[in-house]
Order: sequence, then C-alpha cells, then structure tokens
Amino acid sequence: MGQLCTLEEMKAVRAQFRAEGRRLVFTNGVFDIIHRGHCEYLRDARAQGDAMVVGLNSDASVRRLKGAKKPIVPEEDRAAVLAALASVDYVVIFDEDTPHVLISELLPDVLIKGGDYALEDIVGRIEVEAAGGTVRTIPLTVGRSSTNIIATIIERYCKNEH
Repeated sequence: MGQLCTLEEMKAVRAQFRAEGRRLVFTNGVFDIIHRGHCEYLRDARAQGDAMVVGLNSDASVRRLKGAKKPIVPEEDRAAVLAALASVDYVVIFDEDTPHVLISELLPDVLIKGGDYALEDIVGRIEVEAAGGTVRTIPLTVGRSSTNIIATIIERYCKNEH
C-alpha cells in the first residue's frame, strides 16, 4: 500500500532512491472518480521504474482549473484511493495549478503523462530531461473517463422523467 507524503518527505525518499540507483516514476493529475482507465494508466506508468509517486491536485487547485463544482471526491479520499492501488507507492498533494515545483524538486527518472498530451506541452519536461531523465506518454483507455461517468449518471438518474 502506498503512502501519502509531504514534499519534504518525498524529497528524502527521492534522495534514498538516487543513492540506491532505483528509478522513480512520476505522474500527476486530479484522479476524481477513479476508474478503469486510471488504473490501467497507473499500472503502465509504474512499470517504467522501481516505484511511482503520484502528484495529486489539491481541491483548491482543481476548483481553479475545472470550476467550483469539481472535484466531486475530496482530496483526502482521492489520495487514500490512489495510495491503496498496487501501482502507487507514494502520493503527494500539491496546491499549485501545475506540478512544476513538485517535479523540479524531485526530478524523477521518468515523467509520465497521458497520451492526450504532446511531449512538448508536459510540465516539467525540460527540467527532467536536463537532469538525465526521460519523459513519456501512455495511451489512454478509450471510452473511460470521469467525464463519461458523470455524463452517464446525469443521463440515467438526473433527467426529469414524465
């Protein structure tokens, strides 16, 4: 089971990994309403190294990025669910709009984002590559998204029936 860490705690873990020659993978996101696509993405990301840290947008960060109605699931719950997944070793909640500070401080060996991102648009790419790390994308699972789940709930349960 993974653990929730502060940035300072994660920096100590990162230093230990470097000393041991272990590869740290980093990804980030909102992870609101965890679904199959998230699980497959995280599994494939974790396979790229010895351990994986997930940078998780705080509730305040999500609201700034996606509006007042998001997230649906509070950050403490999102973090707990992520940490319970076999593919996640560490979770660090960040309050900024992007994980730039987190990535710049940790300098993971592998930085992963979903296939909906172009490599040149991935936050932290320049810093990770300059430190000798690699940046990759992983294809998303088609038809699986929190947005689709929300739309299904609204369609099935929230429309007025006459």
